[in-house]
Amino acid sequence: MIIDCHGHYTTAPAAHTAWREAQRAAFAAGTLCPPYPAIPDDAIRESIEGSQLRLMRERGVDLTIFSPRASAMGHHVGDEAVSARWTRACNDLVARVVELYPESFVGACQLPQSPGVPVANSVAELRRCVLELGFVGCNLNPDPSGGHWTSPPLTDRSWYPFYEAMVELEVPAMVHVSAVTNPNFHATGSHYLNADTAAFMQFLQADLFKDFPDLRFVIPHGGGAVPYHWGRFRGLADMLDRPAPEESLLGNVFFDTCVYHQPGIDLLFGVIGVDNVLFGSEMVGAVRGIDPRTGHHFDDTRRYVDALDLSPADRHRVYEGNARRVYPRLDAALQDRNR
Repeated sequence: MIIDCHGHYTTAPAAHTAWREAQRAAFAAGTLCPPYPAIPDDAIRESIEGSQLRLMRERGVDLTIFSPRASAMGHHVGDEAVSARWTRACNDLVARVVELYPESFVGACQLPQSPGVPVANSVAELRRCVLELGFVGCNLNPDPSGGHWTSPPLTDRSWYPFYEAMVELEVPAMVHVSAVTNPNFHATGSHYLNADTAAFMQFLQADLFKDFPDLRFVIPHGGGAVPYHWGRFRGLADMLDRPAPEESLLGNVFFDTCVYHQPGIDLLFGVIGVDNVLFGSEMVGAVRGIDPRTGHHFDDTRRYVDALDLSPADRHRVYEGNARRVYPRLDAALQDRNR
């Protein structure tokens, strides 16, 4: 079985996106937001079958951990109430996709984060999505300000109430920022990769996993600069009198394969190793074009993994086993499916 740990609903029906624009306009004008539209099942099918589902079938992907569009989470927009309403609408829409295609998708939730608002306020939505909608993970934004980094590091105790809920519910978080308003950063070209790298360094500097030994994070996009600069992180850990990262972090921190060329995948596996890499593609996501050097889509990451000289056991870990280990609720759901 091939499990893609990193999928977003980037092709959501137009009515959903239009309502978000109406919500933003209403907040700016100080008026009431119109009610959320009725979106028929056929509109959802149309948005999925010609995009994500078609590509999954073409590329041999069996199941995708599916969450709302990351760039559209927009935690910096409006206030806490605006974020909460938008988040619920996004998560409910993903739940409908899962309900229509239970063999192909499983949900991971967006959170109703908002700048200056305690992340503990997001626990209720996490619980709803996990316990009522059957989601298996969440996307946690380390920078809800939209590129201005006004939140404390992920290792600060202000995040602990949310981590307590994650551990209780047995769900990991993918560390994933959203849109950026700081003009110094391109969203997917720098802001996303900067955040991936910053999160890892924050983890390296603190003892978060001594306090939460069962806490699990997936750092997407291959870990940003982390694998490429592994020697720097090892050296910094030594200079800071911290444990080596492979000793202190790799029991809790994992990386996906959303790296869009073969040398990058080779490096990721050579440095990080198969036990901490989960297959992911983020298809129909950040990089949608065809690589003129290969003639294949940049985000067809299975091609890169298949080209590696992996044993059958290691290939199973990357494609299925690691995802089931990092996402226990996914593993339980798959076991129930096979009974």
